[in-house]
Amino acid sequence: MVKKLLLLPLFITSLFSADVMELYRSGGMRAIQKEIDRGITDPAYWQSKLAQKDLRFGYYEGTNTLLICGKDHSSLNLYQKDKNDRFTLLKSIPAFTGKYDGDKVNEGDRRTPIGVYTITQKLNTVDPFYGPMAFVTSYPNLYDRIRGKNGSGIWIHGVPENGDRDSFTKGCIAINNNELTGLDKSIDYKNTLLLIDSKLREHPASPYATIISQLYQWRYTWKYNDFQNYLSFYDTTFVRYDGMEYYDFKNYKQRIFDKKESKEILFSNLNIIPYPGERANLFMVTFDEVYTSEKHNFTGQKSLMILLNNDHSISILSEQ
Repeated sequence: MVKKLLLLPLFITSLFSADVMELYRSGGMRAIQKEIDRGITDPAYWQSKLAQKDLRFGYYEGTNTLLICGKDHSSLNLYQKDKNDRFTLLKSIPAFTGKYDGDKVNEGDRRTPIGVYTITQKLNTVDPFYGPMAFVTSYPNLYDRIRGKNGSGIWIHGVPENGDRDSFTKGCIAINNNELTGLDKSIDYKNTLLLIDSKLREHPASPYATIISQLYQWRYTWKYNDFQNYLSFYDTTFVRYDGMEYYDFKNYKQRIFDKKESKEILFSNLNIIPYPGERANLFMVTFDEVYTSEKHNFTGQKSLMILLNNDHSISILSEQ
């Protein structure tokens, strides 16, 4: 540890030369850390870092497997990262989806939801109507609930072991039983995202550097207790996971920021997912967060729904 501390000033000097030496002389290591925290908000840094990334389906640090369901194509496509960190199509599986077109809104409407979901559970024993097994999805997610969508029990499942079935479901995704058991062998369901859209599509790569730089600007205002700029990242329609709305959230955060606590906030395993549907500027952002302050510690996953505005700022709609 002592050796690492001795090498740190030399490493920083090689990055920033005389300017950082002056900064260290006047403000110490905290001043240098603040400058680095500011530097990581630069879009140019992220544009360079993302230049060779596969961004067709979003930006993914923490997910290696995507299941993408295009309802218009009646298919479930399996993509996994290859050795070059690019998503490769391994299988396009014919699939049945809900009887009616459009997004699921209510219990019993026989529509398959449009959105981004995790697989929360694998059921090894199910009614024979659903085939040999099933994957349970996280529908309704927080964004669904905020918009008043309801219902539950959206699965990826098989087909009856014996007898025929309709060419549609009540809202689930149904695939051939052999394909289902093959899928089970191919994926780690705990590290798989399911994207369901009305049609299959790829997305332009341009916004991701902007979005990541904005996320780190949000972190910067949070870490250094800049309340007014921190609050500017939140849309006035914001709703937190527990139902707390914008103005109550504002007052709650004001009390925390007023304490002027020193804190550390680290992000890792960042995913930025273009949210399925017709809004091209809507994204789901997930990441692992480590938060440490004098009074509170948190380690876990967080999820944001954000809008990318015309002026390249972001507005946070929900947080979990």
